[in-house]
Amino acid sequence: MEKVNPCLACGACCANFRVSFYWGEANDATQGGIPVHLTEKLNDFRRVMLGTNRPEPRCIALKGEIGGEVSCAVYPLRSSTCRGFEASWVRGVRNESCDKARSAWGMLPLQPDNWQAPENFPKAA
Repeated sequence: MEKVNPCLACGACCANFRVSFYWGEANDATQGGIPVHLTEKLNDFRRVMLGTNRPEPRCIALKGEIGGEVSCAVYPLRSSTCRGFEASWVRGVRNESCDKARSAWGMLPLQPDNWQAPENFPKAA
């Protein structure tokens, strides 16, 4: 039973935090890595996704409207930072950073029942 992913109607984490990662994850160092033209140097060891190293961050790879329909333009190539960030309750555990990002965009924190199977959602008339 496939679950609906509420992240596809959120995107708050991609527009609330700096996305920094080891420089070797970019495709100028690792084949199949993050496209380097979507990054900038943070220091000798770390890069950041463009748009995230500023007071009002928004990752350049985030497509769509926060709180509406969103997607990541480089999802299969995303950084270890993004791969390691899990939404609240996706594995039965609350993530305070997810809650904080959602709150910053005026959204309520996710709850365990946000991860329900599509057949449990009301049908459109």
